[in-house]
Amino acid sequence: MNTLQKEFSRLELGEPAHFRGLTLLPLLREEPSAPEPDYLLLEEAIGLGVARVTELNGGTVPELRFENMADRPVLLLDGEELIGAKQNRVLNLTILAPARQSIVIPVSCVEAGRWNMTSPDFQPAEHLMYSRARAARSEQVTESMRTTGTRRSDQSAVWEEIAAKACRMEAASPTQAMSALFERHAISVEEFVRAFTWRERQAGVAFAVNGQPSGLDLFDHPSTMRCLFPKLVRSYALDALDASGARNEPADRAVFSELLARASTATTFAQPAVGLGKDVRLSGASLSGAALWAEDRYIHVCAFNADGDRSAGASLRTRMTRPSHRRSF
Repeated sequence: MNTLQKEFSRLELGEPAHFRGLTLLPLLREEPSAPEPDYLLLEEAIGLGVARVTELNGGTVPELRFENMADRPVLLLDGEELIGAKQNRVLNLTILAPARQSIVIPVSCVEAGRWNMTSPDFQPAEHLMYSRARAARSEQVTESMRTTGTRRSDQSAVWEEIAAKACRMEAASPTQAMSALFERHAISVEEFVRAFTWRERQAGVAFAVNGQPSGLDLFDHPSTMRCLFPKLVRSYALDALDASGARNEPADRAVFSELLARASTATTFAQPAVGLGKDVRLSGASLSGAALWAEDRYIHVCAFNADGDRSAGASLRTRMTRPSHRRSF
């Protein structure tokens, strides 16, 4: 298994873009680590009718059943929201589900006030869990893996985080659903989606809100990034809207360089994955995250700024060299 430092050293940093407090930095690959992805994305597989996500044994909050009927693996992404069945959930980590198999997948509930069947199957949402909640949940899952070998979040903490954000953003929901936050602010969130564009060779993206580093996602192939780009933007856009009272300034490139450096040198440990490969957990200087290593490459890496103060307006501003030059971290 390659080191994360080697993985990040292969990247080029693109030209940053900024809109209403959110700055994006494209992460470009000189060459994809695979000719084309040999897996389906979850939304694609469900749309083709070759995958299903259902309740497990009538319903258990932290686990669901995933059935892959395709003759290719299916990629399920950390933070991807699943809508329907007895209550909405999000995936606790990235999974490469084997072809023609059923597996149990670890999830967190993001709809505290419902436990009744609205549909037999789940459908993927058009967004991921917003980034601040992904960061906190990532830390919780890492701790769970260290101490008990399970992949569970602190469910009470997840509900409390969503409730607090819903209060701040005036997105009350009868069932306390995270999806209500995205529905309430859909028009504004889509403005962010229209403001940013996937770039050629872009396999990842790093985000900053009001000058403070927030997180990054990196994939094995640009085509995967292109498909998931709008979902990722929506995730971070919701946090940018939540922080809209703070100053609206672009992040310096050094903010991203520092985040990438911390991610590339993070302390890691690995366990056999739920599906194919190895689950790799990241922790370090004010950072949490995870990666999936499978089929001799990193399929997905995510990392989040975990400073004690994640509040709006905190900033980290230094200098950085031109993005056209390849960087080693």
